[in-house]
Amino acid sequence: MDKTLKRTPYEHSRLAQFLDRQVLKLKPKKSQRDVALAAGFRNPNMLSMIKSGASKLALDRVPALAAALEVDPRLLLRLALEQEGLETSSAAIDDVLGTVVSLNEQEWVREIREASNHSDPRLTSRSRAALRAIFGV
Repeated sequence: MDKTLKRTPYEHSRLAQFLDRQVLKLKPKKSQRDVALAAGFRNPNMLSMIKSGASKLALDRVPALAAALEVDPRLLLRLALEQEGLETSSAAIDDVLGTVVSLNEQEWVREIREASNHSDPRLTSRSRAALRAIFGV
């Protein structure tokens, strides 16, 4: 590996990638600095550090950052827990509270229920393949 390339510990985390996409998506409405300030970061550069993977997102910052990013705090919390390496904590939360489902995922569940006439359909290999095709997986 070329030692001139500096690696950041969380640069490949799903959280860093998500933040990068969401800040870009919001760019026509508000700057990254605006997002950082709305999230309560004293140093607006902190958001850049989290986006680049140089720093982790503190869990107590999740609600404010989610509001500033206009995203579901449940989704952001899941990504932050994953970045923290707290798989066991995340699993415990799921065990106690049930799987944390974002608002968008709730919409999917409602649509499945409506489309299936509330018949509680099993996930078959055919339906799994169709779902994966929607997302290009």
